[in-house]
Amino acid sequence: MAVALTNDELKNINAYWRAANYLSVGQIYLYANPLLKEPLKLEHVKPRLLGHWGTTPGLNFIYVHLNRVIKKNDLNMMYVCGPGHGGPGMVANTYLEGTYSEVYPNISQDEDGMRRLFRQFSFPGGIPSHVAPETPGSIHEGGELGYAVSHAYGAAFDNPDLIVACVVGDGEAETGPLAASWHSNKFLNPVHDGAVLPILHLNGYKIANPTLLARISRKELENLFAGYGYKPYFVEGSEPDAMHRLMAKTLDNIISEIRSIQKKARKTGTSKRPLWPMIILRTPKGWTGPKEVDGKKTEDFWRSHQVPFSDMSKKSGHIKLLEKWMKSYKPSDLFDKNGTCKQELAALAPKGERRMGANPHANGGILLKNLKMPDFRDYAIGVKKPGQVTGEATRELGKFLRDIMKLNMKNRNFRVFGPDETASNRLGALFEVTGKTWMDDTIPEDDNLSPDGRVMEILSGVYSHY
Repeated sequence: MAVALTNDELKNINAYWRAANYLSVGQIYLYANPLLKEPLKLEHVKPRLLGHWGTTPGLNFIYVHLNRVIKKNDLNMMYVCGPGHGGPGMVANTYLEGTYSEVYPNISQDEDGMRRLFRQFSFPGGIPSHVAPETPGSIHEGGELGYAVSHAYGAAFDNPDLIVACVVGDGEAETGPLAASWHSNKFLNPVHDGAVLPILHLNGYKIANPTLLARISRKELENLFAGYGYKPYFVEGSEPDAMHRLMAKTLDNIISEIRSIQKKARKTGTSKRPLWPMIILRTPKGWTGPKEVDGKKTEDFWRSHQVPFSDMSKKSGHIKLLEKWMKSYKPSDLFDKNGTCKQELAALAPKGERRMGANPHANGGILLKNLKMPDFRDYAIGVKKPGQVTGEATRELGKFLRDIMKLNMKNRNFRVFGPDETASNRLGALFEVTGKTWMDDTIPEDDNLSPDGRVMEILSGVYSHY
């Protein structure tokens, strides 16, 4: 069996990951001296430190490996970042791939641009510490936990060529909306929808506590997601070279499996629900960061969740610790003297709209189609005198939605999502033109269930993006 990565590929992927980690730490800490050309001093560090390091190296690890399979397979892929507080990573990766500088030319790919990149992060007049709407390639802010998976599936519906990689943090995975949204796979039709690749990122801790899913046994975890209807692949470890090889091999298998599912469904027209693959990724929290700070465990512990150490003015040793940490990524091997990413590393990123930060599906509705709309006034109930007419507002709304659905059926750009039952909300007129999405078994007595239905119901408010 051929290896997924050659030694040269492994070396370059690891270097790209180090570059993303370096840029992430720089955003959290540095105000000046971005390439560490002079010894780090207090005046180079931001006076107030705010950000989240713990999840970020895992997000960077995922991003570089997705870049690899995008290039290898010419994939149309976007990235939904559930741990939205990992903003430094998303900004760092879109900067490395060039998208960030195209959108914001003042953040250029050189030393001055890197200084601006660092200074703006979580700084007055700059950008938020979370993945925000202005981050290229982002449809998910992540500050309010629980909605990453539903956003990812919302993007994949009716976009047959799109794969949405969706990272779910293990703290987020404990929320109610997220727990319900795992069932979204039961609405995804491989004939005419895209695919979602959930990546459950277990780094073990929330702000100051262990996470539930990181502490249960592997067998129980596997059974949980098999019960949800997924095929879990495990990528676990802390040694970078071994993890790069395992992640590359796993992603190659998964992309092949997704394509096989879609090819078979589209060839036969059969909409039977498959077991979609997912990844359970276990890495240390604050991976590659300081193992200890002031004698207390930091890497692979909750202390690395936000800023691993501060008090820079009071503890001079922290300046040296930060410098040692940042230099451990060997920035001179990653960026030239002008601060530009070295060519052999920059070449690892996809080109044009294949870059996840530049994907049209994730940027401001570039691909949106206007709905064909009936005149809402045609659905008004005439009331000449109070108490003379019997009518129900929601039943009339159902007729309005029915006609919107009918007018836009060809364009496939209108669906109805309900956190409650459509009929009980008096919107049943919709079923005159479409059914309810249903990918599982039916019995003769069932009404309005169809793999091609465009009404989607689940008793939870899990959908908020389409």
